[in-house]
Amino acid sequence: MFEGVDLDVPAGGLLVAHGPAGSGRTSLLLALAGRMRLSGGAVRVGGHVLPAEGRRVRAAVAVARAAPAVALEGRLRVKEVMAERRLTGGGVTERRIREAFEAVGFAPRGTDLIEDLDPVDALLLATALALAERPGALVVDDVDDGLPPEAHDRAWQALDRVRDSGPTVLAGCVRMPPPTPGLVALSLPRRSRDRLPAETVPADRLPTAGTAVPRKDADT
Repeated sequence: MFEGVDLDVPAGGLLVAHGPAGSGRTSLLLALAGRMRLSGGAVRVGGHVLPAEGRRVRAAVAVARAAPAVALEGRLRVKEVMAERRLTGGGVTERRIREAFEAVGFAPRGTDLIEDLDPVDALLLATALALAERPGALVVDDVDDGLPPEAHDRAWQALDRVRDSGPTVLAGCVRMPPPTPGLVALSLPRRSRDRLPAETVPADRLPTAGTAVPRKDADT
């Protein structure tokens, strides 16, 4: 869980929420995407306010990766997750997917298993599939998870190209990337045990906080 967050991310910007496991960054990103209930605070995503307009926010924000809630199935092949996204993505076409792959700089082989992809390729695949939905904002967590040092630049450069194509990017990681124009950094420290909610506390009473993230209108 997270609390005490106050920020403003411009449309087309890049939010980087960085912190260790247990810092609440995944919960924050899911809350901004309208996928996790808030118990307090004020959140505005573009012109939509959470929680009252949660459905509109969920339609506007695509989640590429936020494990364990959102992750590609490792036993599937690339061509299978592409076909699945065309069926479930709402307007996602083969052409949109090709354009998204070009945007992130990735040309996957359809026969590859997801679990056999390099960590950076798995990240770019998930990002491209979300980008193909043409969202107003795109969430991707654990950007640096499993990446060797030489792959960090490739990952962040790909996310820069994603936001250059339109969406606001809301990213989570452990290590802060190099500064770049339009980047909004948010450091989330690990919460101490005496501040963690007990497992018996109902979900609607968990302490969270609101934040504001404007977005660009989605291309419909």
